[in-house]
Amino acid sequence: MVDVALVAGVSQATVSLVLSGGTTARISGETRDRVRAVAADLGYTRRGLARGTGHGVVALLLDEVNTTPFAMPFLDAAKDEAAALGWLVASFITGGDAANETAILQTLGALDLKGVIYARLITRTVHPPEALFALPAVLLNCHEASRRLPTVIPGDVAGMQSATEALIRAGHRRIAHLPGEDWTEATRDRLRGYKQALAAHDIPFDPALVSPPAWTVGSGRAAMAGLLAARPTAVTCFNDRVAIGAYEAIRAAGLAIPRDISVTGYDDEDLVAHLAPPLSTVQLPHDEMARLAILVLAEGGTPLPYQRIKVDSPLVLRASVASISV
Repeated sequence: MVDVALVAGVSQATVSLVLSGGTTARISGETRDRVRAVAADLGYTRRGLARGTGHGVVALLLDEVNTTPFAMPFLDAAKDEAAALGWLVASFITGGDAANETAILQTLGALDLKGVIYARLITRTVHPPEALFALPAVLLNCHEASRRLPTVIPGDVAGMQSATEALIRAGHRRIAHLPGEDWTEATRDRLRGYKQALAAHDIPFDPALVSPPAWTVGSGRAAMAGLLAARPTAVTCFNDRVAIGAYEAIRAAGLAIPRDISVTGYDDEDLVAHLAPPLSTVQLPHDEMARLAILVLAEGGTPLPYQRIKVDSPLVLRASVASISV
């Protein structure tokens, strides 16, 4: 799949979705045709999908549902993709407790279990119970150090790099960054993407343009207010809520978006398309990630072969970014 992706000029996740018949509106017909043609030219044959008969069950283990708005995209997309295989999805909220997870896995033995999706709402390294390694299982939005289980994660480095490069293409050179909490993997990856974009365009990294950690609207407001003295012309934010706080701080200082400062967020929460101006942001592809997790299970095998699939996080450009004279 990596070879097909390189020749076709797409991601491995796109190749996997196209060649398995996965459904997503984000992949155009032209892209699907190109991927299939490249696969045929290279003589690539995908293992047959293990499409069973009857209503087999896929168990989706989530640590929590309340800290982010992304539990429902995981559940809805997994349900839809599983339905195409004649499978049902049963979800369990584990609290991240290993004993609870082990008890759930033992209980699942009585079902016609097609596989387990072991998921986290915040991307991180996990230590699954040993019982999971004896089952057809895939990690969703998380990964484990031994590389014994396939994993599907978002491409956060590339996502923030694309947002930063959009600002650079618009003429900005003093681009600030409002990072997330230090303990999150997404914070580190998105900061790396920001730095990579600057380096790729020979723009020196300036620590004075990076704020203390922010996570909420309130902390985003405080972080942005603290950076205004550095006179940035644009800012990339760890998430959309931080960006909303940045909007408030910019306006409180008598400045306008995007005339004085362009702003980008991350996550593409529903409300940000209705801000004034609508927020440019990076879309976290939770639905596509969940569909891919189902398709990895559909290939069959216990254990499933290790693979690490990073799913593209596309930039959604809206009116919060404006060009400036260089």
